[in-house]
Amino acid sequence: MSATRSGEGREAGKAADARDSSRDPLDFTGQVAVVTGGSRGVGRAIAEAYLRAGADVLVCGRNEPATERLPSASDRRAVFFKADVRDAEKAAAVVRNAVERFGHLDVLVNNAGGSPSVPSAEASPRFVSSVVALNLLAPFYCAQAAYAVMQAQEAGGCVINIASVSGLRPSPGSAAYAAAKAGLINLTRTLAVEWAPKVRVNCVVGGLLATESADEHYGGEAGLRAVAATVPLKRMGTPADVAGICLFLSSPLSAYVTGAAIEAHGGGEWPAYLTALERERK
Repeated sequence: MSATRSGEGREAGKAADARDSSRDPLDFTGQVAVVTGGSRGVGRAIAEAYLRAGADVLVCGRNEPATERLPSASDRRAVFFKADVRDAEKAAAVVRNAVERFGHLDVLVNNAGGSPSVPSAEASPRFVSSVVALNLLAPFYCAQAAYAVMQAQEAGGCVINIASVSGLRPSPGSAAYAAAKAGLINLTRTLAVEWAPKVRVNCVVGGLLATESADEHYGGEAGLRAVAATVPLKRMGTPADVAGICLFLSSPLSAYVTGAAIEAHGGGEWPAYLTALERERK
């Protein structure tokens, strides 16, 4: 490592130490966070967590919700910017709008994503392209725009990508989604190396989550209970579980954490072979 780069690292460490000692590490007052897909589900919980912590929050999505349905905490509410972040220009516009409104940008949470279940043999080229664009390209575009702002700021900033355990294991019916999430985990690690020390980049690898769409996806309450039983912690994750990790990853508590993929999955799924052995013993 060159003397110059080593010196930069020491100065960044000193700045982080100074911030640590001067305020509650989970007080985000005066900071600005952008949460893509932040008007519902996991994104909404993340946006509301930052609002409660004192940050100004901008959320974006393709469909604008009524004002009263925007993420809120106490008497504070997120602002909304309509954009399809699969388009690089619109992704950049999201970041630009946040900076125009609030003057700077401290945190970007790339949450927008998802995919319906489709057998791989039946997935059309258009479907595959759309899924990969939403779950991999959009986070890349948003991160690039955020980096352009953060690297010019004295305080730098952080990017958090919301990935999935689908990117770590086979995911029948979700091949395009799983491949994109695997790519997102690698993108996180690569950007962390390229953009250090000014901008930290991490991701949350979400497991089985009880979101607004989970009831339908898992077949109602009975299905949710059956799925929860396969998790060592005996419950599905919640949007709040993911939101808490985001606060940690964007706080001084994680000042030396970058390129990490934090797995929030309750211990993972119970190994199938153990279930088979238990059934055999009976």
